[in-house]
Amino acid sequence: MQDSLAPPRITAPPDPTGIEAYAPADIATRVEKAGIGKARLPALSILALAVLAGAFIAFGAMLYTLVMTGNGLGFGPARLLGGIAFSLGLILVIVGGAELFTGNALIIMAAASRRVSLAALLRNWGLAYAGNFAGALGAAILVHLSGTLALDGGAVAATARQIAEAKLALPADQAFFRGVLCNALVCLAVWLCFAARDVAGKILAIVWPISAFIALGFEHSVANMYLIPIGMLAGAGFDLAGFAHNLLWVTLGNIVGGAGGVALVYWTIYLRRGARFPAVSEPAQR
Repeated sequence: MQDSLAPPRITAPPDPTGIEAYAPADIATRVEKAGIGKARLPALSILALAVLAGAFIAFGAMLYTLVMTGNGLGFGPARLLGGIAFSLGLILVIVGGAELFTGNALIIMAAASRRVSLAALLRNWGLAYAGNFAGALGAAILVHLSGTLALDGGAVAATARQIAEAKLALPADQAFFRGVLCNALVCLAVWLCFAARDVAGKILAIVWPISAFIALGFEHSVANMYLIPIGMLAGAGFDLAGFAHNLLWVTLGNIVGGAGGVALVYWTIYLRRGARFPAVSEPAQR
């Protein structure tokens, strides 16, 4: 029986046109449902989709490297254009379908609701991370073998080296906090995609948060799985310890920024027991 002292649960009717964006409470239930589905995927499916995601992010990083080469636009405009180019990676992940470790930080919402076990969450993250690494590293090797780093008289290779050297030089604290800020924006981009009802809406939702993290110099672990190896192959030197150091701190930051800074905050607002934000068109069965 409903508690007579509880406030009435007022909901708006579903959008009759089917084109209005989902409301935030609806997004929360959709993200939770998606997290359950991701956690239940067979291991081979997660791994294969993660390899694709690593390669997709690498495609975005390839385009970013090219766009940042000799564009002469000035610091801010050049970085904004580079960010727009890099957005290709997440567009491919979301629209094409793939398992990206950083975006999968949102599975925390389903875990917090106890609809996904900790073991299932860590299984997904572990397989996604390994697959992303394989896909990104494989893409770096293929780009090196393709000879496209020699474009513009080797200027693209020089840009790749500079990007890798800057990342390898980051101290642990900066790598961590740049990772936090980065994945807050990445997970917000994914969150906004759940508001969209069509492909164009998803693409628009992706471009600005991703452009922002690139322009601001934040750190994305999966992007670095491509950008650092390709820089090494372009002549930056094989600093494997530096690579591991960067990935460790950036990955930890990505987890904190995505799982804590976005997923748990929205779970607390919309999905925790007693929350007073019922979904508009897809009420959660709680």
